[in-house]
Amino acid sequence: MPERTIGILGGMGPLATVELFRRIVEKTPARRDQEHPRIIIYDNPKIPDRTAFILGNGEDPRPELIDSAKKLESWGADFIIMPCNTAHFFAETIQRAISIPLVSMIEETAKLVRELGLRKVGLLATDGTIKGLVYHRALLNHGISIAVPGRKDQELVMRAIYDGVKAGNVELGRELLLKVAKKLEKRVDGMIAGCTEVSVALRPGDLSVPLIDPLDVVAEKAVRLALGEEF
Repeated sequence: MPERTIGILGGMGPLATVELFRRIVEKTPARRDQEHPRIIIYDNPKIPDRTAFILGNGEDPRPELIDSAKKLESWGADFIIMPCNTAHFFAETIQRAISIPLVSMIEETAKLVRELGLRKVGLLATDGTIKGLVYHRALLNHGISIAVPGRKDQELVMRAIYDGVKAGNVELGRELLLKVAKKLEKRVDGMIAGCTEVSVALRPGDLSVPLIDPLDVVAEKAVRLALGEEF
């Protein structure tokens, strides 16, 4: 099978985009440069905030998302992945605007949760991802129930994402997320790092339940697709 070129629609945020690129490189079974797949990264931090729009008080990100996807397609990407969970609220709209696949990090994560036999998972995500039911729809379709933080704890999650990781203070983000996650883990048998900033801050051994990291899930999927193992 011919190799395929990965397109990364990034910038949401830049550090999460770097992290996805790093994980793809690390997960590729290559012994030399030439055995790695081609990757086109469009890091577009000018895409309006997805959560703000979903909550009804921000600029529409869809024009920039669609334009970014079209650029990646025109530059030669064979499929696209997005290191932003909340942006998947707009996945169907983006997919209709392009002729190459947009691989859903959300759907791939839901499939993995089902394969692991987890029945109830906690979700650490933005207000937009939660209100937009981005993970709820995918997980419920697989018979998996979801627990989210209470109102005060969700405020800490948002602070961890925006004032912590996105602002360059990963340690603050990690401290706040661990505080919330340690409470939430008592109610579930698995946890989803449902925001790429959460993926940057938390590590698999942090919790007493499995931490499902969608960045890892989509990185592994991208490698398989790029190397011709799927499709």
